[in-house]
Amino acid sequence: MKKKLIAIVVGAAAVMPALAMADVSIYGRAHVSTDFLDDGADYSETNLSSNASRLGFKGEHQINSDVKAFFQIEQQINFASGSSDGDSTNFSTRDTFVGVTGNNWGAIQMGRFDSPFKVARGPANLFGDQVGDMRNLTRVGNARFDERYDNTVQYTTPDLNGFNIKLAYSVHQGQSAAQDHDSDGFSASLNYAAGPFEGALAYEKLEEDVSRGERDGIRVAAAYKLTDTFKLVGFYQAVEHDTDVVADRDQWTSDTYGVGGELKVAANTALKAMWMTRDADDSNYDADMWVVGVEHKLDKAVRVYANYAVVDNESASALRPWGQARSANPDAAAGEEASAFSVGLRYDF
Repeated sequence: MKKKLIAIVVGAAAVMPALAMADVSIYGRAHVSTDFLDDGADYSETNLSSNASRLGFKGEHQINSDVKAFFQIEQQINFASGSSDGDSTNFSTRDTFVGVTGNNWGAIQMGRFDSPFKVARGPANLFGDQVGDMRNLTRVGNARFDERYDNTVQYTTPDLNGFNIKLAYSVHQGQSAAQDHDSDGFSASLNYAAGPFEGALAYEKLEEDVSRGERDGIRVAAAYKLTDTFKLVGFYQAVEHDTDVVADRDQWTSDTYGVGGELKVAANTALKAMWMTRDADDSNYDADMWVVGVEHKLDKAVRVYANYAVVDNESASALRPWGQARSANPDAAAGEEASAFSVGLRYDF
């Protein structure tokens, strides 16, 4: 045991000078909530949930006056159970990449990270990683839009008077090698942020892979500050994919859209609300979601909130307002109204 301890100490001492020479930082998020979840049928329980909590390392190195290298390694951590919410042997389950950026030509990065299509929901994402997250409706069946893809290279333009473009290409989705199987993916977004307006337009297309069929989609998200205290948001997504998620059908299409708003009632306190609907080509798979919440920032790093969210399902739909980015994730019953009340604490460090 003493020899192992000495080896650890010596190893740490050897690494510290290298870290001191590089511009490396440790960051993370501890996000935990207590939730009462009701599927409208048989399940009605209180849960403790870790909500996309994470630990990461990022850094950069100035190569010359014009070019800089950067990297990030990020792992999801379950603050409710202490586990990693994934493969315990892999410390890069979340956005992990390396790249270079130039002052005038933009940035290129390679690795595993959120697609431009996924990031494009940002302007309208009032309840990210909480009950009522819009992904509870936008991730359609097993097509799972809103993904981070393996083995991806992405180019991001420099700022162009408030605009930028992201272009990403995944060589093999979810696998490091493929034979006789086309699983490439392409994702792109046009983004704008200036003054009171922020918006994104995105497109994504993925060839058939091992677990899901060929699919493509478009989405638009926007936010506009009507006043210093009120922000209006809107979202629209249309997707189509070949799938067996619906019995006896080989194709699925749907439109998902909604509107919401955020009202500051005090310097650090805001009321939020959003309505969304999924309109499928088979109306039995339609669903509506409502969510309201209040959030108070104790300071820049720590916030507390309370949300109430409901998903009203048609006869074949079994969506729930707690399905995404959470460790507490029981199933919902088809055709029922699933509801959730959540009180959460989020600490960004």
